[in-house]
Amino acid sequence: MSEPRTDTHTDARTAILGRLRAADGAGPLPVPDTAVLERRQWPAAERMVRLRKGMEAVHTEFLEATPATWPAVVRAFCDGAGLKNLLYGPTSEAGKALAAAWAPGGTQLMPYDRPVEAFKHELFTGVDAGFTGTVGGVAETGGLLLMPGPDEPRLMSLVPPVHIALLKASTIHDTFWSAVKALGWGRSLPPNALLISGPSKTADIEQTLAYGVHGPKRLIVVLVDDLA
Repeated sequence: MSEPRTDTHTDARTAILGRLRAADGAGPLPVPDTAVLERRQWPAAERMVRLRKGMEAVHTEFLEATPATWPAVVRAFCDGAGLKNLLYGPTSEAGKALAAAWAPGGTQLMPYDRPVEAFKHELFTGVDAGFTGTVGGVAETGGLLLMPGPDEPRLMSLVPPVHIALLKASTIHDTFWSAVKALGWGRSLPPNALLISGPSKTADIEQTLAYGVHGPKRLIVVLVDDLA
């Protein structure tokens, strides 16, 4: 005669559900202790240095600028790199400022002002670079925070082979935790958010690293020093 079978999966499930039922109605859940997360804080100037060091370690490139000079810095990079066009959001704050300072000749601005279905082929085969703003950065790990939307759709930073991102030093946060708090994501998550640390890269089974396979092969951060 065979031994009776014990279903350990069912027993574990029953135990978990039992604990949940016992806790139901026992009052609000305890507030998590986040003190250890709050300890990692740096002066604003050091946040800028830490972010840059972390991102340069994974092949991100930086251009230095001021609030007054960043459009000219973007233009000089595009012309120097021989880019024939630059995709931008004509209704975004950064896009409006860029277009207002852009002179004829050289790299041409290309507005993202149509549904993707209307210029899909051009987007995937005829765009040299995409320009976007950011909503902040993370100093601890090195990364950019983007919140794509109608003004700057997600594809602008993911499809072109070169992504140029505008980052204000004053929006760099100590940690991802502090960024989530400052941006209010703990209360309401955005419909779309990106955390970008460097250009797209992947490796095959022999660990040969390749850039640009699944996205931009170059990430250019225009770092605007607005701390003064």
